[in-house]
Amino acid sequence: MRSYSPDLTPPWKKSTPAPEVPADPDLVVEEVSTGFCGAVIRCEKTAEGPTVTLEDRFGKHRVFPLVARGFLLEGKVVTLVRPSSAAPSRPTRTASGSVAVPGARARVARAGRIYVEGRHDAELVEKVWGDDLRIEGVVVEFLNGIDDLPSIVTEFGPAADARLGVLVDHLVPGSKESRIAAEVTGSEVLVVGHPYIDVWEAVKPSSVGIAAWPSVPRGEDWKTGVCRALGWPENTGAAWQRILSCVRSYRDLEPALLGSVEHLIDFVTVGDGG
Repeated sequence: MRSYSPDLTPPWKKSTPAPEVPADPDLVVEEVSTGFCGAVIRCEKTAEGPTVTLEDRFGKHRVFPLVARGFLLEGKVVTLVRPSSAAPSRPTRTASGSVAVPGARARVARAGRIYVEGRHDAELVEKVWGDDLRIEGVVVEFLNGIDDLPSIVTEFGPAADARLGVLVDHLVPGSKESRIAAEVTGSEVLVVGHPYIDVWEAVKPSSVGIAAWPSVPRGEDWKTGVCRALGWPENTGAAWQRILSCVRSYRDLEPALLGSVEHLIDFVTVGDGG
């Protein structure tokens, strides 16, 4: 007969000591009683005791007390403690939320590619996913629009060892972009997008310090209209640099863009063994 331990107490409720782990910024943990998983934003002293603030992938914040055996780190029970001010500030996560690999060398570029519509899209992807892309050997190129996408894909010639991913702005039913994307077929090419008119909108307004992205009348250049509505100089290049400077990590981006870019990276690198 198989014997079972009479102790069915969950591991985080047992009184055995758990390793202490500094609650360094960007450390990803799960709170044991609620299952809330997020990255450490800050630790604070309160009248009730020390607390830690976590932020999940969708930007939601939750505050939890720093209690013994209160969190799971990679599935193991730990006790979070306030980090020492003298501790080195080496990041544990990349801007995309992936585990940082200090000293990792860039991989030789693979044959597969990710295409994006414009320079601003490419610069945003580089800022948030650049570390991941270099480790994976994925090159991102911009197209200056997708009007000729079907012929561009044909010229590239996607294959099993050279997959192609394409990120499209304003990919919504009935749009010009959706009609162009529908012309692209093949198992080695993937076209995904986001619903925003321009990649500017994929940056959370709160990160830029505005209440919302303004509505621009149809027929008016969208970027120029945004600058005008916000009272910014009508210099779209300078406006973009202002927006880009507000992006520090994936937390500053809308989930619709996050999912699409990560889907493309997974698609281009599928089947890779090393």
